Amino acid sequence: MASSIVLRITCMVLISMMVSAPLAHAAISCGSVTGNLVACITYVRNPGSGPVPPACCKGISAINSAAKTTPDRQAVCECLKKAAGAVSSVNPAIIAGLPGKCGVNVPYKISTSTNCKTVK
Repeated sequence: MASSIVLRITCMVLISMMVSAPLAHAAISCGSVTGNLVACITYVRNPGSGPVPPACCKGISAINSAAKTTPDRQAVCECLKKAAGAVSSVNPAIIAGLPGKCGVNVPYKISTSTNCKTVK
């Protein structure tokens, strides 16, 4: 009987801690990230075709501006990391160099080897 009471009290304490804890999750989805980068695919597959399309730079800028918190930046980093690995027959340096070509300062390298957990 006493163990049942202790179990109930423990559960109530844990639930109250979870409810009162701040939510530290990203508000940016991978769908939003990839949707903003669709205009970049043609360029990264054929970088000699001309300058980076303005719509690509606009998408990079929008993603970077939307990532205001550490969880947001880490989530975006993970999405970019997956997207960089999913685009076939592309030089990884082309993808990593896109923000710079667009004049956008992304605080981490866009690469399949980036440790997104260290992004602040």
